[in-house]
Amino acid sequence: MNRTLLKETLDTYTRWQVIALLFLGFSAGLPFLLVFSTLNARLADVGVETATIGFFSWLGITYSIKVFWAPIVDRLKLPILDRLLGKRRSWILLAQTGIASGLYLMAHVDATAAPEMMAWCGLLVAFSSATQDVAIDAYRIEIAEERLQAALAATYIFGYRLALLVAGAGALYLAEFWSWQVSYEVMALLVGVGMATVLIVREPAVNHFAAAQDIAGKIEQEAAKRTHLNPRLARFIGWFYAAVAGPFLDFFRRYRELAILILITVAVYRISDIAMGVMANPFYLDFMGFSKTEVADVTKVFGFFMTIAGSLLGGVLVVRYGVRRMLLTGAVMTAATNMLFVVLAQYPPDLGTLALVVSADNLSGGIANVALIAWLSSMTSASFTATQYALFSSLMTLPGKFLGGFSGIVVAGYGYAEFFLVAGLMGVPAILLAIYMMRKGERLDALAPRNEATESS
Repeated sequence: MNRTLLKETLDTYTRWQVIALLFLGFSAGLPFLLVFSTLNARLADVGVETATIGFFSWLGITYSIKVFWAPIVDRLKLPILDRLLGKRRSWILLAQTGIASGLYLMAHVDATAAPEMMAWCGLLVAFSSATQDVAIDAYRIEIAEERLQAALAATYIFGYRLALLVAGAGALYLAEFWSWQVSYEVMALLVGVGMATVLIVREPAVNHFAAAQDIAGKIEQEAAKRTHLNPRLARFIGWFYAAVAGPFLDFFRRYRELAILILITVAVYRISDIAMGVMANPFYLDFMGFSKTEVADVTKVFGFFMTIAGSLLGGVLVVRYGVRRMLLTGAVMTAATNMLFVVLAQYPPDLGTLALVVSADNLSGGIANVALIAWLSSMTSASFTATQYALFSSLMTLPGKFLGGFSGIVVAGYGYAEFFLVAGLMGVPAILLAIYMMRKGERLDALAPRNEATESS
């Protein structure tokens, strides 16, 4: 059994697609902190006013609204680059060029003298980074079959978190020993890791236009027939309708009576995990009385490795047992580990117990996350990969973030133990819906778009 599992693990994680996603994950994670906490540290360090620093948080809105321009990534062929690299790689490379340019400009802008210019450069990085996320998600889904999606997600998460360490602690070390200019110049240079990867890997061999062309053709005919529009204008209306409405029409037509329940499952799956996470650090520091160093050692450093272990294990388990079974397992584990925090709140602070609970929480979170990503990936159409997955990724975090905003009220009114109990119970709907999706497995398999056309765009 152990030899079989080891063989499966090696076979899975030595595939070129899986290795490629490690480097693309690094490319995706690198810009994130450089327009968030690292940038905030830089602004505070050079004396920018606190109120001004607060406005820079609006850069993060670009990551939440990427679904609005995802249709362009899905439907628009970039001149010259598309012919040389293909649709997905050309968009990734263009986005990386924007990230590198923005970071280089940020390195040379005086934030104290020109905060507006720093904000515009940061917006270039954030917009390009969100666009890269859309294109990489589409590339990941299209480059390998469904059973490998969890492994791809696992190495992507590994690379992403490594990049967070580099762009967080690494950038601060560079700024401390040299300067912020050198720090951001090095970060701009590291974008080359992703660029080199894009130039080396292959383009997915799928037909991005099958369903989209069908929708566009029908709308074009209707527009020309009913309104007697110029053929070029009718063709543009068909293209635009297919780009914007097509992904949603395709999803609802494909999954029919299950479509709404699928979206609800996506929305509630991570509510328990995200809502609990909002109050985790205040619980460790204020209630339990651990020092900042102890919390950092256990939750950040040790927790990092446990999350990666959970992600890698989840990738293997999905290949071995199937995505929907692991989706249920992840939902159960997430709710159960929240209950461990209820127990933790009843006893005096103990570093060993904290490490045990954090290990279980991060391990289960890693498994649940890759299972969810693999499941969502299996339900996206090759004609609308970028847009449909952008919709899923926005939906799977928004409810948890919204409800997490009320977490402080619950803690203030009832206490930490009661809050963690509520957070754990919030995972029950996800468990029930995961069971329902398992029972509808044959129906979902029959409706899944896995056998779409195989021609490259």
